[in-house]
Amino acid sequence: MSDLADPRQDEVDAFWVDARMRANLNRLAAYWGPKEIDSLQPPAMAFGGSAEVADELAALVVAGVKTATAGALWDYEAAGEEVPERGQLSIVVDGSGHPRALIATTSVEVVPFDQVGEEFAAAEGEGDRSLASWRRDHEAFFRTYAAHSRGFSPDMPVVCQRFEVLFPTH
Repeated sequence: MSDLADPRQDEVDAFWVDARMRANLNRLAAYWGPKEIDSLQPPAMAFGGSAEVADELAALVVAGVKTATAGALWDYEAAGEEVPERGQLSIVVDGSGHPRALIATTSVEVVPFDQVGEEFAAAEGEGDRSLASWRRDHEAFFRTYAAHSRGFSPDMPVVCQRFEVLFPTH
């Protein structure tokens, strides 16, 4: 069980109002109307399996160092969740559930774990940003926090998601 806090919904709601204006997302209201843009509030989510790691990763996102994330496809399937899609918005929260950034997914690719490349590992912004570090840390993460019962495999499918920060907190 993760020790991540639930997103603080009142803060997330206020962040969304501010972020959509500052990131100029209200221009979409011209196409969809103001009520529709309100209903598009993206989900809030944290990176990592613990509050401490979520804090560290949220700080890397805000700093522009972390521009990618990876998840086991088997976890998405076990949880009945859709794989992220290009253009999808998300609100990144820290380990206490405070909103830290609005991000937009720029690309998604599913590749075997052992075929994730150096450039993607560096884009994750974690550790020393090397592929060896990425593989060691992500294997440990996938073994510890798996939502599925298939275990770890070097050829397991990994969802490699890249994103850009549209609006960070300060």
